[in-house]
Amino acid sequence: MKLSILDQSPISSNQTAGDALTESLKLAEACDKFGYTRYWIAEHHDLPGLACSAPEVMLGLIGGKTKNIRIGCGAVLLPHYKPYKIAETYNMLATLFPDRVDIGIGRSPGGSAEATNALSDNFLQQVFKMADLVDELLHFLKNDFPEDHQFSKIKASPVPQKTPIPWMLGTSAKSAQLAAKNGLPYAFGQFMSDVDANLIIEEYCKTFKSNQFGEAPKVLLTVPVICAATGERAEEIAWSSIIWQILQNRGKGQRVPSIEEAKAIELTDKEKDHFNTVKQKMIIGNPQEVKNNLAELQAKYNVEEFMILTITHSPNERMESYKLLAEEILGY
Repeated sequence: MKLSILDQSPISSNQTAGDALTESLKLAEACDKFGYTRYWIAEHHDLPGLACSAPEVMLGLIGGKTKNIRIGCGAVLLPHYKPYKIAETYNMLATLFPDRVDIGIGRSPGGSAEATNALSDNFLQQVFKMADLVDELLHFLKNDFPEDHQFSKIKASPVPQKTPIPWMLGTSAKSAQLAAKNGLPYAFGQFMSDVDANLIIEEYCKTFKSNQFGEAPKVLLTVPVICAATGERAEEIAWSSIIWQILQNRGKGQRVPSIEEAKAIELTDKEKDHFNTVKQKMIIGNPQEVKNNLAELQAKYNVEEFMILTITHSPNERMESYKLLAEEILGY
């Protein structure tokens, strides 16, 4: 079993955005030593509780502070951007950090409608053109446009010795089909989806077309995890993350509350139901309990790798969660 990290760079109620980004850097450095396979940082825009709006900036810093772990974005929100610029940016990273760079490709806006309008024109039209945008990006990465193509005479410079590996991120059959069609590895965001992942993954594997980015279908599953020395403590810590999601649904956009702040918030009956729904999607427990739960998911979905999303109020408890998993599963 391989473990990786999805970092949303959450800002706790006692932090600044700078504090949160510093903790993201510390997490990447530590998990490089812990034996995690890859570290991806997410892209969000104008969300008060999340610090990272420009993953490529953070990845340049993180790449220089780590040695072995693969680095990438989860996800590059492609409808906002020209594929050429994305190819240039990640080719640059792959030149600096050879054979360590991933490009997670997504199509969500990553923020409010106002932020979307400020970032790009015609976002929805670009979403409808997602297949074409992916195709263009892959041609730039492979440097293989047909001779009669308008972009055949340009390269996404610098051209690295090892091409960054593109991944398709998604929560639906549509994203899985796009991944399979292009022969890309697929990251399924279980924590964001209510659909049957098994059917989607099976269809992806069945229709996968091999190419230079993948000779065989490859899937990772993104799951939210809170791990602590005891199951009771893990349950306590999880309150912050769950209540934070409820606050976001209220439109408050607050930063991650402390356990005490979270427990002081009164919930409606509907929100109590939502609390339980969110909790059921999480893996919460001591190291052995978490390992057992992941093993069950591994058997159910036939996946080799899990990307772990852990949000806590305390950076130390987040770090400890990842460390405990590394000790239990990766032999750190």
